[in-house]
Amino acid sequence: MGLILDSSVVIAAERRGENIGDLMEHVANSFGNQEAALSSIGLTELEHGIYRAPSLAARQRREAFVDQLLKTTVEHPYTRETATLAGRIDGEQQALGIVIPFVDLLIGATALSLGYSLVTFNLRHFRMIPQLRVVQL
Repeated sequence: MGLILDSSVVIAAERRGENIGDLMEHVANSFGNQEAALSSIGLTELEHGIYRAPSLAARQRREAFVDQLLKTTVEHPYTRETATLAGRIDGEQQALGIVIPFVDLLIGATALSLGYSLVTFNLRHFRMIPQLRVVQL
């Protein structure tokens, strides 16, 4: 078992002025001793946020936060297995008229392919992915 941290959880911690230790402690206290990891797609969202920062100071703060996060967590890549799973889920859900935002689909498929739960503040989109265990921090 493990947890994929959605970027919404990481961004919220950074905005609250927490450090990575605080975030990981909060995750461990909430969900027990499980691996807390990132998906490579979630990392892309975090990197995007660095370059969208409104000031140099904010950019440096975000960059330092992400650097510390990467030193303490595993990043799971987007694999062929994940791509196949995401394609199947997307096709099946769209056939039912359900459209999952693409980035969330890829992050959710990463968690699902690993058998991990997904920790997020964005319950709405991730709950559209069948069989994905979605938890809120």
